[in-house]
Amino acid sequence: MNKRILVNVFFLLSAVFINRGYCQQILWANKVLGYSSENRPVQFGHAFRAKQILGIPNKLPDFGNSPCAWMPADPDGRNEEWIKVGFDKTVALKQVAIAENFNPGAIARVYAYDESGKEYLISDAPAGQLTARGRMLRIFPKQQNILANAVKIVLQPSKVSGANQIDAIGISDDVKPIEAVINIAKGPLLKTKRENMGPAINSQGQEVAPIISPDGKTLFFTRGNFSGNVGTPERQDIWYSKLNEKNVWGPAINMGPPLNNAADNAVTSISADGKTIYVINVYSPDGSMALGLSRCFQTKSGWTFPKEYKINNLRESVTASNKGKQVESMETTVSPYGNVMIISVERNDTEGKKDLYVSFLQPDDSWSEPLHLGNVINTADYEGTPFLALDNKTLYFSSHGHSGYGAGDLFLTRRLDDTWVNWSQPENLGPVINTPLWDAYFNVPATGDYAYFSASEKVSGQEDIFRVRLTPETRPDPVAIITGLILEAETDKPVRSDLIAEIKKNNEVFTKATFDPETGEYRLILPLKEVYRITAAEKGYFPFSEEIDLSKDTTLRNIRRDLYLKPIKAGQQIRLSSTMFAQSSAEVIRSSYPELDRIVAAMTNYPAMEILLEGHTDNQGEVQKNIKLAEDRVQQVKKYLLSKGIEGKRIQTKAWGPAKPIASNLTEQTRMKNRRVEFTILKI
Repeated sequence: MNKRILVNVFFLLSAVFINRGYCQQILWANKVLGYSSENRPVQFGHAFRAKQILGIPNKLPDFGNSPCAWMPADPDGRNEEWIKVGFDKTVALKQVAIAENFNPGAIARVYAYDESGKEYLISDAPAGQLTARGRMLRIFPKQQNILANAVKIVLQPSKVSGANQIDAIGISDDVKPIEAVINIAKGPLLKTKRENMGPAINSQGQEVAPIISPDGKTLFFTRGNFSGNVGTPERQDIWYSKLNEKNVWGPAINMGPPLNNAADNAVTSISADGKTIYVINVYSPDGSMALGLSRCFQTKSGWTFPKEYKINNLRESVTASNKGKQVESMETTVSPYGNVMIISVERNDTEGKKDLYVSFLQPDDSWSEPLHLGNVINTADYEGTPFLALDNKTLYFSSHGHSGYGAGDLFLTRRLDDTWVNWSQPENLGPVINTPLWDAYFNVPATGDYAYFSASEKVSGQEDIFRVRLTPETRPDPVAIITGLILEAETDKPVRSDLIAEIKKNNEVFTKATFDPETGEYRLILPLKEVYRITAAEKGYFPFSEEIDLSKDTTLRNIRRDLYLKPIKAGQQIRLSSTMFAQSSAEVIRSSYPELDRIVAAMTNYPAMEILLEGHTDNQGEVQKNIKLAEDRVQQVKKYLLSKGIEGKRIQTKAWGPAKPIASNLTEQTRMKNRRVEFTILKI
């Protein structure tokens, strides 16, 4: 596993910066109109190509070699090299800024063009070697009234030893010097500081890849170059630390076999309930390892042997330098809900080296072929160490391709829609977190208060694990944590059960979990702003559903819900949801179909089962109308069951109207409980 993952980003946009009370319009090139040559060091990806000059600077204000810059094919060629770029608007030209990120000084001439294509020579200066590593070259044309929408630069590579790279070209209608800026998230600018996790976790070896459990009480991490590892000290093992009652992290413990062996081992993600962990590589019983992903389940006696979690067509990935060669490493984050995975891997559609991809869980319990996340996030440099937060939309990752502070910075971006390829512009997490050295592997628990990450600056040995208090701007959206037991209704005995959380408005399965009395309470973590239906199911019991309304919540919620299952037997009465029908209507709303489908499933599994459907209302309005409404409702439920193949002779109906209330009719909240349909198992 690589300890370092870097990222680049490619932007096709113009930018407006506001400073000191006035607006300076800065346009960055958004199209290549022509060029003499471009460097193509590898077959796949777009490193150093002409398109890399477009958009805002990817390297500046830092300097140095970057595949996100245009570089001519021959670094020291005798012939002149040139590139011409266009802009999406015409401006009264006052300034041209050229971001020379590596080996500056080769630019000999600069031309501007108006809408008619007329050419203006705006700079003619001798090219020559400079001592600076890079610079923002600014040209202020002496000519007046040039209405420019294109610029051409001419280089003399032979005048400057080594590769000449251009990060970006900008123009402005103002003489205020154009600066390259880092897109910093607001939060880290506040007064806070990062904390080294101390000797309980960090050693003289290497500590990277922290994975914090959603409840914030267990920290998994990878330790290398350490004599206490299962394999050789140079290899990496999985370790963990527990937070005790005094809010202090205990001494790190090696997880031991079977998770740790003679190869490199690392946890990459953990489920929302903390009972499933995902680890890199595919484990074989003989101790050998292969590229891929595995998962382990918590049991009473410990973690199970890692089992492969297949990713379709992962091994069709190629390296840019050798078509058909299998990728040597990858990094992943499995959504805490277990249905989406973000992968850092190199494939033949990469922008550069490793890019971020998305994969979706399939009905056969495998993962779909990775889909590129797009060029808002991915660039011609490295992208890696992804972490998808519990809100299922905030993604943290490390990058060397967006403007930053050094050798790999941490960024955040937020998913904008359900395509998973449309993301907000990445924001640098700022100088409190990012340093001139390597920073990566961001991880956040459900509370969103602290983040845990790996860094290289001010460490006790090699890389260490740090934490930092997050600000509202850098936190994921808040969530609700639902915990509890699943019990048999008649005995209060815990019952091992499967759980499903569905989004009520569209009946979409959002996440699944399992309650096992031997491993403790169930835990579901759900993003806010939705109404969910939670269903517990186990063989021999009728599934139980309960709604969790989070549609109006705005802050973290902790909810305790014990669920009760009723055995399937003659005489058992089961109450259906009180929100199955619209107000004063007999029509079954679509969101109630899954609940009725569970009746269908039970009657299918028990072919001799016969039931009685009973309809009830509140006492508002005329009694006869309420009885008629109750009759219409049970008939609609019966009609639905018949449409699913259940024989009519197995279903009896009875309409009670307001005659059998189970709650007061004094308030709307209690009257809702009286508006219900119940069914009783008559025979089984």
